[in-house]
Amino acid sequence: MKILGIIPARHASTRFPGKPLVDILGKSMIQRVYEQAKKSSSLDDVVVATDDERILLHVHGFGGRAILTSDKHQSGTDRCAEVLSKLHGFDVVINIQGDEPFIDPRQITLLCTCFATADTELGTLVKKINSAEELQNPNSPKVVLNLRHEAVYFSRSAIPHLRGQELENWHKLFPYYKHIGIYGYRSSTLQAITQLPVSSLEQAEGLEQLRWIENGYRIKVAVTDIETAAVDTPEDLEKILSSRLPES
Repeated sequence: MKILGIIPARHASTRFPGKPLVDILGKSMIQRVYEQAKKSSSLDDVVVATDDERILLHVHGFGGRAILTSDKHQSGTDRCAEVLSKLHGFDVVINIQGDEPFIDPRQITLLCTCFATADTELGTLVKKINSAEELQNPNSPKVVLNLRHEAVYFSRSAIPHLRGQELENWHKLFPYYKHIGIYGYRSSTLQAITQLPVSSLEQAEGLEQLRWIENGYRIKVAVTDIETAAVDTPEDLEKILSSRLPES
């Protein structure tokens, strides 16, 4: 089985324009993500998918691989599908977030293990929620799992509702999980899901993975205990730089 890691990277971010090229202790964000992804022994190749020539040239400049894609894509999933159409021979695609400069390669490898089972169509990661604040944060989607470790539903709300219990105690009484935003797709599934129209659940929650569930696709889930640190705003970057950083 051949696995391709794709890192979607847009220059025109609303909250942080030029984010992939921002300097983080002497290296750009996209270079740090790329180098971390290359450390995963499960990936046969890694490529940056970008709609901006500045990012393309920058990646080529540090010796990385990048492909220029359309600027019309609505999601990283769509961008991954275009790259897959240009590169042949891969059975699985891992969509690696381009705004996590210190992503742990073990998370990528863990996600790849979901595809050891031939019937896995899609995969993602979750992490146990350990605080009431995290459980109630709508910017951190929650995931309900079935006994087969597949995602039943994703929501910005805390589900299930624990009847008769105080909200601040829910995380102590039930195993809640938050979504870690890295996806894996069987190649044939990736091409199929990008042809689906936007669904009602997706519109309601603002979560594209609900489109897949609503259309009957199954999402295999692996549980990680490793925290992630995404950079959505300049303030997020300041927090990372003010904390103890992993070795480069």
